[in-house]
Amino acid sequence: MAFFVQKRIPEIQSFMLKFVNNHTNAFESVALYKRRETRARLNVVVVVIPYENGKVHVDEGFTAVSKEFSTSGMSLILPEARGFDQVVIGLKFLGEMRFLLARAVHLTPMGGGFYQLGLQFIEMLHPADIPELQNVTF
Repeated sequence: MAFFVQKRIPEIQSFMLKFVNNHTNAFESVALYKRRETRARLNVVVVVIPYENGKVHVDEGFTAVSKEFSTSGMSLILPEARGFDQVVIGLKFLGEMRFLLARAVHLTPMGGGFYQLGLQFIEMLHPADIPELQNVTF
């Protein structure tokens, strides 16, 4: 893993710990582990925006429901199979939107027409740097 990528990981982990701990009770809180983190079951609405060739495709965005979180990734429940390499995930946290770039690691059928999309976080994205994200909300 490149050094510049490793520097982004603490920012993601710090945010995800705050996000998950803010939405779960003390007994379900997530702790940081060196390897093989535990996952917190947490169902929240998220915005999913396709990301291709360095561009955010806000017009193709949609909402989904999360299934689980860790400080390095999350899984979503989708009502249909959608093949993405990378997406931007929008989360509402303390009244404002936060965005994470994520890489798809699996798309698994769950039955009944639903799919689980597993994501690994790459970096935090800031609306000041990507104007298309400034008006994204739900």
